[in-house]
Amino acid sequence: MKFISICSISFLLLFTVSLTLFYYSLMLLNYDYSYFIEWEIINLGSLNIVMTLILDWMSLMFMSFVLLISSLVIFYSKDYMGEDKNINRFIILVLMFVCSMMLLIISPNLVSILLGWDGLGLVSYCLVIYFQNVKSYNAGMLTALSNRLGDVAFLLAIAWMLNYGSWNYIYYLDMMNKDMEMFIIGGLIMLAAMTKSAQIPFSSWLPAAMAAPTPVSALVHSSTLVTAGVYLLIRFSNLLLSLSVSKILLLISGLTMFMAGLGANYEFDLKKIIALSTLSQLGLMMSILSFGYMKLAFFHLLTHALFKALLFMCAGAIIHNMINNQDIRFMGCLSGLMPMTVMCMSVANLALCGMPFLAGFYSKDLILEIVYSNVFNLSVFMLFVVSTGLTVMYSFRLVFYALTGMMNIFSYHPMNDSSWVMLKSMTGLLVMAVIGGSMLMWVMFPTPYMICLPSSLKMLTLEICILGGLLGYLISNVSLFFFNKAFIYFKMSWFLGSMWFMPTLSTLGMIFYPLKLGYYLIKNLDQGWSEYFGGQNLYKLAVMNSSMIEKMQNNYLKIYLLLMFIWFLVLFFILLIIN
Repeated sequence: MKFISICSISFLLLFTVSLTLFYYSLMLLNYDYSYFIEWEIINLGSLNIVMTLILDWMSLMFMSFVLLISSLVIFYSKDYMGEDKNINRFIILVLMFVCSMMLLIISPNLVSILLGWDGLGLVSYCLVIYFQNVKSYNAGMLTALSNRLGDVAFLLAIAWMLNYGSWNYIYYLDMMNKDMEMFIIGGLIMLAAMTKSAQIPFSSWLPAAMAAPTPVSALVHSSTLVTAGVYLLIRFSNLLLSLSVSKILLLISGLTMFMAGLGANYEFDLKKIIALSTLSQLGLMMSILSFGYMKLAFFHLLTHALFKALLFMCAGAIIHNMINNQDIRFMGCLSGLMPMTVMCMSVANLALCGMPFLAGFYSKDLILEIVYSNVFNLSVFMLFVVSTGLTVMYSFRLVFYALTGMMNIFSYHPMNDSSWVMLKSMTGLLVMAVIGGSMLMWVMFPTPYMICLPSSLKMLTLEICILGGLLGYLISNVSLFFFNKAFIYFKMSWFLGSMWFMPTLSTLGMIFYPLKLGYYLIKNLDQGWSEYFGGQNLYKLAVMNSSMIEKMQNNYLKIYLLLMFIWFLVLFFILLIIN
């Protein structure tokens, strides 16, 4: 029973530390304090290596939420991964992942951030390939290599920071605003954050990473790996606003939000639908960050972490009961078979849609109202409005496919809420998904936001949600007529449902065609014409000439007579020419 002890100890430790950090974050927020801790690691003459940590309300609150979610995920894994013989290895990998995230959160130094950043990339690869099959290996490589692109940008930013004498970027942010050279560092940091948070054109790795076990998905896609890029940009928000890169970020994040919402409406894999909803919410965080609302982006980051982790946990419980089947077309009537799980999933879904007074409502509604009250063009406004409608649309489609109607699986097997361990961990997050938004609103904003808008704009969000829910119901109500219609528009459906061909371009586009071109080049050049005119042909000529010379040097009488005859002929012709 060793695995129970490691799960229980990890859960208790992380949960206790989480509550402690939350208490201290409230203290620091109340007194408006920030602590810098400098730890001198090496001091050899003029060489002085110092590790710097920043402890302010933002880092402590984010750490407390990450530790809360990871503690409940580890408790959940005790049952979900119970049949795994190597569960100790799994828990240790999750703890390494959490430690890498902690290092990233509390570092004001680009080099120490890189340690946590690369730690996240490496451990996420190990977790994605945890179920050792070809699909998992491919997904792991796509995840790792996509994130390596961001690491390259991060290393270049570290090299550029040498102009300032230190890698502690937090000391230079105010000065950086006036320095045009910082355009390069801002652009590189934005590129690194875009790869980690899976913005266009680096989006294809996020649905592929669903090959990992579901507890990992609940942790990775709610509060750790994908939010690392958003958190980094929140820290660099002063710099981004002073440069024109924020407009580029607004366009890219808006398109990501729109693309993910469209893709989720065509997807039938339960975990991939939730992954695409994560991608959509990341686009929302990035876009509001590009407007300059750092605190609001952080607020949505925390509320989203709560209901998204709950959504993944519910999906894991359903997949567990469906004998590892993830296709929502084979589900149905789950509300009668698994009422407690379905209740948790419905609350998480409603929080995602922005149902009033749940966690997602406080941040999402505030974001949309601030977008309505800002000055920009119609295309950005439409991206926000349509993407919000699409979020409700795929959420209701998922509800009507999986939770209502008739059971669609071929063989009957008993399904119930038998796992108390899973239910306890889900209930913990359920409470947070209900009260978390209002609690954070009271804590983070000392005076409540009051945005005065015309009644048409004030009610627009609610109208979009109702319309999106209605459309979600209609597209879930599949009949033969709709099925035939889908074939008429097959190419358009294929384009919209495949994330605008991004997974194909990121895999076959980056691997198959360059490798094929390389094969033709090596066959035609290296092993073709260059061999014919190069090494092989010279070798043949050398062999032929050396064999001729060798024959001439053999002591044969006929060769001597032949040579003598040739010389006589040469002399005869010379004499003829002279005379």
